[in-house]
Amino acid sequence: MNVRKDSLGNPLSGAQPSSVQHYEQALHQFQCYCGDPLATIDAAIAERPDFVMGRVLHAWLHLLGTEPLGLPVARDDLEQARQWPANPREQAHLAAIGRLVDGHWHAARRILEDLTLDHPLDGLGLLAGHVLDFYVGDARMLRDRITRAFPAWSPAMPGYHALLGMHAFGLEECGAYARASASGHAALLLEPRDAWAHHAVTHVLEMQGRQHEGIAWMRDRQRQWAEDNFFAIHNWWHLALFHLDLGDTASVLELFDSAIAASQSPLALDLVDASALLWRLHLLGADVGARWQGVAERWQAFADSGHYAFNDAHAMMAFACAGRSEAIRTLQAAQQRAMQGDGDNARFTRDVGAPLCQALLAFVEGHPARTVELLRPLRGIAHRFGGSHAQRDLIDLTLLEAALRDGQLALARGLAAERVDAKPGSPAARVLLRRAAG
Repeated sequence: MNVRKDSLGNPLSGAQPSSVQHYEQALHQFQCYCGDPLATIDAAIAERPDFVMGRVLHAWLHLLGTEPLGLPVARDDLEQARQWPANPREQAHLAAIGRLVDGHWHAARRILEDLTLDHPLDGLGLLAGHVLDFYVGDARMLRDRITRAFPAWSPAMPGYHALLGMHAFGLEECGAYARASASGHAALLLEPRDAWAHHAVTHVLEMQGRQHEGIAWMRDRQRQWAEDNFFAIHNWWHLALFHLDLGDTASVLELFDSAIAASQSPLALDLVDASALLWRLHLLGADVGARWQGVAERWQAFADSGHYAFNDAHAMMAFACAGRSEAIRTLQAAQQRAMQGDGDNARFTRDVGAPLCQALLAFVEGHPARTVELLRPLRGIAHRFGGSHAQRDLIDLTLLEAALRDGQLALARGLAAERVDAKPGSPAARVLLRRAAG
């Protein structure tokens, strides 16, 4: 029997030439965060319903956005794929998907880790594992999962740009900024539309406080990351952060209105960015008008899910600032249920998500001392509920502002000094240090 293979030599059960072509196109779109990979993989499945990796990619696309509504779709993909013969590599993908739909994020990552140790040329396995490493805040594996695969690859192989881009982000989260920048730029030379590689370089510029370079970097490459790209809103958020660090709140609000909120995206990943940006403005005392109401309205569908603690925290920001008392109670009840479950989100919520939500609510209600009390223990463990250093910086910013408002100036001075040391050229950090000086 003639077994079809992808361009890297991975056998594909139930495939025919056109379905392989659709699969590889969808994977490339997913690696670049461009186009419509769901429509592309749907075409492959329509041609061959028994194409196992078609179902696998379809499931991962629905799972890796942290959307609660993606779970039943992935379960259906799993049931469909298990009807057909599958090779051991494909069976490992299905096992990882099965663990994730049951809420076991770490078990899914371990299966994918072993899969790509045995099959380092499985680009989808590397990508799915990398994204899950991000969601659980495992910076070392963000880097090392990819590092382990490099000996099997060469620059001429399709998808090598994605390997470089993922490695760049892992390096950045581990603080290896020069190497991260080099790897990200190398990826973009191979594939200019690789939004994850662009994003990795952006993170380097953000972490080093290179605001003007960051704005130029984003604007010079805007066509590559902002057009037909489902990672665009997050990259717009990064551009807004550079302006925010310079104290240019007018540009931040303009970017929020024209790029982040204008799409009215209902997706959790986009709503996280909307909440995170408005919260930073809230900490500064900026007038954001009725903007919180629109964001809170779109978060409403997630209030009862208890699916992922990182999302819950950003929903709480919106509900608290928009005065949505019923939504707050619904979210808190969902968190209580989540903490009683056996999935990994029980720990995400218990360790970080629930106390963070309490702290955010206390801050909005005018209780800065309680905010400080709740946030100080979270600083060293916040990575446990996912996100990047840049995203979790919101916790430190909130702690610092609460300390200032409560008159805990020694703590505020220490926190501000940390920020100035990390970003000596940051005007925003200097402002905080001056305020803490009293």
